[in-house]
Amino acid sequence: MTAELVRGQNHPLPHTRLDIRVSAGKPVVAAAALGDEGGRVQGAEWVAHPAQPALPGIEVSRQATADHLLAVDLNAVPASVHRVTVLLALPMGAGRPVRFGAVAAPFVSVGPPDGDEVVSYTVTGLDTESAVVALELYRRQGAWKVRAVGQGYAGGLAACLTDQGLDRAGEVAAVVQEAVEPGLSRTLGTPPPRSTEVRHNAAAAATTGDPGPSPEPGPASGTTSGPGPQPSDPAAPQPPAQTHGGPINYAHPRRQSAAPPPPPPAVPSAEPGRPPVPVAGDATGWSMEERLYNQVWGMFEDLARTTAAYRSAVDFADSRLDQELDRALSDPRGRLAGAGDPAREAARAKHEELTGRAREALDRDLAQLTAESEVVEPALPPAFARWDSPVWHGYRVPMEIPMALRLGDLHLPERSDLRIPMLVRLPLERGLWVDSGRGTSEAAVMLDEARLRALAMDTAVAHAARLLAVYPAGEFTVHVIDPAGSAARSLAPLMRSGVLDEPPAAGAQGVSAVLAKLTQRVDLVQMAVRGGAADALPPDLDTAQQLLIVNDFPHGFDDRAVTQLRYLADEGPAVGVHLLMVADREDASAYGPVLDPLWRSLLRITPVPDDHLADPWVQHAWTYEPPAVPEGSDVLGQVLAKVAEARRTWRR
Repeated sequence: MTAELVRGQNHPLPHTRLDIRVSAGKPVVAAAALGDEGGRVQGAEWVAHPAQPALPGIEVSRQATADHLLAVDLNAVPASVHRVTVLLALPMGAGRPVRFGAVAAPFVSVGPPDGDEVVSYTVTGLDTESAVVALELYRRQGAWKVRAVGQGYAGGLAACLTDQGLDRAGEVAAVVQEAVEPGLSRTLGTPPPRSTEVRHNAAAAATTGDPGPSPEPGPASGTTSGPGPQPSDPAAPQPPAQTHGGPINYAHPRRQSAAPPPPPPAVPSAEPGRPPVPVAGDATGWSMEERLYNQVWGMFEDLARTTAAYRSAVDFADSRLDQELDRALSDPRGRLAGAGDPAREAARAKHEELTGRAREALDRDLAQLTAESEVVEPALPPAFARWDSPVWHGYRVPMEIPMALRLGDLHLPERSDLRIPMLVRLPLERGLWVDSGRGTSEAAVMLDEARLRALAMDTAVAHAARLLAVYPAGEFTVHVIDPAGSAARSLAPLMRSGVLDEPPAAGAQGVSAVLAKLTQRVDLVQMAVRGGAADALPPDLDTAQQLLIVNDFPHGFDDRAVTQLRYLADEGPAVGVHLLMVADREDASAYGPVLDPLWRSLLRITPVPDDHLADPWVQHAWTYEPPAVPEGSDVLGQVLAKVAEARRTWRR
């Protein structure tokens, strides 16, 4: 039975080999500090963190993710260590939460690698803190215990490490931030809050070799379970939060804090012992849209974890084979007249058996996920659907903003035909960068430079068209900067339909005018929100969400324009100004590291398949497939024509 600790409570640890699991609603940094008998951390070499993930008896994650597994062997820590403190910190950067009070309470559990958790602790009561001591393992009279701590620090990881007695803690915190920043810039996003139950135990299969039960459709991992306050009418919309008493509110109107209704019951399997038949919307949520969103994220997590279990099992089998072959070669008797051949054959047979069992478990899980995908894909609404989906034939301009937007598909090499929709929440929390450079993508290398740049702009227009299509009339405005006028062909669908209020800005003067206009808008809205004077905004201010498409950056940009663009990328999303940039990073190499924060603040996507995105659970490298409009189809033009007509009607 698991002991659920509260702050300050301790519990004995019957095991010395432990897995410490951390689950949070946003990517966090996990670290472990080793303390002496007085609890003091003697130096930077006593802290395990992403830049230094392994110490004797301790191993932590190398990235900031929403889920972590810290491996601990208390018998292997130095005798001088009397305390192992688990620290969590929010990574710093534009568009990321700066305090734990703005994210879901972190959940921490401790247990043996091959058994049930011994204790768990939900770190509640945090507000302005950006780092926290979650729990500590400590020696007491020759035995080890665990204590729930929950001590937060508004000064971040540096303040937390300073309180542990570490000198020059700020330098260690800076090293940690530098180590996790690249991973954060390529991570797809943050999963919905985890439920107390997972869809299937892929992680256990990785550690025990047991493939575990087949995955069953049920509550998606991205949903909330357990008791919670329920509104009198779950279908009724909740009143939006007010900002300093003013009418301007940029919070998503559909995000709820109470527990949503349970999912619909799964259809029973037609055959005993078989998993239930997949059902579209088989996840918790207030609406079918939210259920489908959570189900897609559940499928995403299932595929990530079951693949991690398979890869871990194969790595174990390979390592065991190498060890057994080394032992056979090191035995002098095995070198005489082939006497070691039976041992080598037995080792290879065992390797084939282990990898075969792992592949069998993977194939079973992939088959179930494929069946679920075949049911879910046709049920997706326009915001989640592919461009070739029949749902676009009956498209109508929506009356409210959807939860999320599909930016393409993701897949892994183990099953490249199993595609997971890449969904990001709306409003966009970070800008998008369509990379028009060759990079390391094999598909990009095969194309000439002009074709690749044209595809990149086509991809940007497809994203802009989808954003226009999923917002109500008058609630989304698109601006275009095309300094050299090189994107006329790609921009033709936007121009023909009339969804652009102004023609694309060209030349240095056009670049300056658009950037000045949007920068001023950000400044005005920020001042109004912070000062509680939203009613003082100019009456002609466009309060719709704004999207700025920038082609061929940094052509046509001077130093002032570059500074303004960086400002919009950092501050714009919070007040409804979003950036969609088409650029080859090599073209801006003359700026050196000055633009590094800009590239990191944007979600990089590509016009051709590329394996550069990471999931927030196990950091697999996923192949991204851009959204493709079917060849010869006019679906883009038809959808944009309806958007333009709805905009004209709204303005009358």
